[in-house]
Amino acid sequence: MRAGSHRRMVRAGTLIGGALFALVAGALPATAAPGGTGAAANASGGSGSLVMVLDSSGSMGDDDGTGRTRMESARTAVGTVVDALPDGHPTGLRVYGADRPQGCTDTRLVRPVQKLDRTALKRAVAALRPRGDTPIGLSLQKAARDLPRPAAGAIGTRTILLISDGEDNCGTPQPCEVAEQLGKEGVGLRIDTVGFQVKGAAREQLECIAQAGNGRYYDAPDAKALSRQLQRAAQLSADGYRFRGERVTGAATADRAPVLVPGQHLDTIGPGEKRYYAVDLDAVSTADFAATAVPQPGAAVDTFDALSTRIAYDEHGSCGSDTARFLQKEGAAPLTSAVARIRSEEGTRTCDRAGRYRLVVERQSKKGSDAARWPLELVYGVEAPLDKGVTPAQSEAEYGRGGKEAVLPTDDPRDVRGGTGFNDARKIGQGVWRDRILPSQTLWYKVPAGWGQQVRYDVEFANEPTVDRTSGTYSYGATQLYTPARHPLTGGGEFPSTTMYNGRPAALPMGGVPVSWTNRYENRSNVQPVHARGGFYISVTLGARAAEIAENPQIGLVLRVSVLGAERTGPQHGAPVAAGSGGSTDNATGNDADKKGESTASADSGGAGGAGWTGIAAAAGAAVMAVLIAVFVYVRNRRGAAARTTRGSA
Repeated sequence: MRAGSHRRMVRAGTLIGGALFALVAGALPATAAPGGTGAAANASGGSGSLVMVLDSSGSMGDDDGTGRTRMESARTAVGTVVDALPDGHPTGLRVYGADRPQGCTDTRLVRPVQKLDRTALKRAVAALRPRGDTPIGLSLQKAARDLPRPAAGAIGTRTILLISDGEDNCGTPQPCEVAEQLGKEGVGLRIDTVGFQVKGAAREQLECIAQAGNGRYYDAPDAKALSRQLQRAAQLSADGYRFRGERVTGAATADRAPVLVPGQHLDTIGPGEKRYYAVDLDAVSTADFAATAVPQPGAAVDTFDALSTRIAYDEHGSCGSDTARFLQKEGAAPLTSAVARIRSEEGTRTCDRAGRYRLVVERQSKKGSDAARWPLELVYGVEAPLDKGVTPAQSEAEYGRGGKEAVLPTDDPRDVRGGTGFNDARKIGQGVWRDRILPSQTLWYKVPAGWGQQVRYDVEFANEPTVDRTSGTYSYGATQLYTPARHPLTGGGEFPSTTMYNGRPAALPMGGVPVSWTNRYENRSNVQPVHARGGFYISVTLGARAAEIAENPQIGLVLRVSVLGAERTGPQHGAPVAAGSGGSTDNATGNDADKKGESTASADSGGAGGAGWTGIAAAAGAAVMAVLIAVFVYVRNRRGAAARTTRGSA
């Protein structure tokens, strides 16, 4: 044992406090099932909607090069899209140029945005005959009104999907100006554009509309590409991030900051803004704070656009800060920054004192980046200290056998569908998992790990057939591992977070150090946050430019996941191995992967955003209740874990 680690063990053991991770019943929202919403949340992302705006101007009657008209190919493509959309997803259809040979007011809502009716949408498209002009600007204005507003308190993605074979020939209103105005109004609106056999000024206009409207431009040089790109855009809309939390409005100044209680909250943040929140902390607990900004997938961002978090004790003093950057220009993806107030071993710092602190979130954006307000999901958790006299196990600051050379499972892959975000991340265990991902999309998974265990995995992006024009075109694949408190782990120089992707196989290794209570006193950013057991989150992102590369609408990916190490019954020094521990004690990849993946106690998956820490009892009289609850949760989870070892982890 290292001398420094031993010193940390002894000093940490003198902390005075109540029950370990005492759970305050009812304080936090429940975890949502994939695609669902939890009863305790008053805001969710399940309120998305889509309106397709289809060009039916005279040029859509031209031959597309296959002996069919462009409109005939568009009918087929739209049919493919509606077949692939989720049942019931609110979908509508607006057309322009369909009713008169000439006219800049010729735009009509053919099918209102309502519960998906595949047959009715296909019939509506089949009845269209190309005739008139191309009033794109006016059609966009009306399409924004076609989309229903989310229910009070809800945040969802409202998508306008414009399909056109040419530029606006009416002039007023200007389409790019309309898109820019719409993109700045409210939260959650995006405009995607698909250019069907367009070049020059027409393509430039459609690209401008998409960028100004927080969306993406998809190029479709032929009928097959049109079907592929429409499917991508529509599915990306339907699979938007599902939010959870109590609504809160952060203040522009510290003195007006609203006071947060432990739990999960929702706000929004604009370019260049700071948002202040207040929290009341005691003198002994660890406080974790994470902010996740969720721009529209693929929206315009700069490499150094950033989201920062900070815990401050007065106007100038800081207890810690963190900055997350996109580090690529292809398009936006969810961005998480997290920070913690950890009591020092000596307890003599200014930040160790009880009192009111400020949580500060700041968004930094370059000129030309997405100007929309971004939804902001905040998770604030409080972790009680160890009981007096408990000596924690030493810190685990090295990757050890969980490094980049670790041997991972080679079983046959099992199909899985990743979630849209932290709240519906799909729970998986040790084994090999297969999924499919869209360009600009981020998929989410959740892997339980207990005391003494570490998560280690590889992401493999598939060998995919490519379109003919991809020579020299590259995108990227990315992955991130997060702690139960949503702290992003850096990889510590052992693991890269991105790899280039051009349709050929590409792989990314990633992992964390073993979970140890005393890790909180380490300085390394890949070690300090790994101090609580629970559900560790995996995100996988495919770059937006992959839409120019791959022939299939979705791209295959494989996750090879190991949970290494035997699970211990607690954070204390000398804690025995848990009964039925699922973590491998070597790098074995046997056929009992299902059992291995389900061994960790599930209580740590509850709480704010699935974190393994919650609020603690503030009054001394609550300590006894906290102990009783902690014991109850511990016993219940051990039973639940033992029962689950007989079931598959998918």
